[in-house]
Amino acid sequence: METAPPRDPVQLSYVDATPSDVPALVELIESAYRGDSSRTGWTTEADILDGQRTDAEGVRQVIAASGSRLLTVRRGGELVACCQLEHRGDAAYFGMFAVRPGLQGGGLGRRVIAEAERVVRDDWGVTEMHMTVISVREELIAWYERRGYRRTGRMTPFPYGDERFGLPRRDDLQFELLVKRLDAGTPGR
Repeated sequence: METAPPRDPVQLSYVDATPSDVPALVELIESAYRGDSSRTGWTTEADILDGQRTDAEGVRQVIAASGSRLLTVRRGGELVACCQLEHRGDAAYFGMFAVRPGLQGGGLGRRVIAEAERVVRDDWGVTEMHMTVISVREELIAWYERRGYRRTGRMTPFPYGDERFGLPRRDDLQFELLVKRLDAGTPGR
């Protein structure tokens, strides 16, 4: 399902991912978070995790899951970002968010998250967006706080020993739940 692009000189299209998108999505997500390529942007996890961020099977599962959407974001036909939206009753979960590293810091991420909030608020009627962020990612958490998300202090353990989530370089990793109220008619920032 395609949603209307925001009014802006740089047109973006938001389209649900299909199985044929899996290889490009894995490459995008990996490039945004792991390895040397991720250091081009500011969302890198390369200093805290080695190994993979996701794999083809994980992306296929998100695409196929009931109540879940994996939005691809394209500019001029090129895949530049993506995000997962999962319907969880009165809330939606926002995850698997990636912006091509060379495009980070220019407002693209802000536009994607605003569109994701609009979609779940208008299409699903949810009142809150939830996400989890590795708690030591202070710069990233601060970015989300500037978008209206609040820290809850509710932590869940990092899945140490499960290489599907990466190979931790430190022993203090955990996820913190961030939450944002989505009031009708309130655009993202």
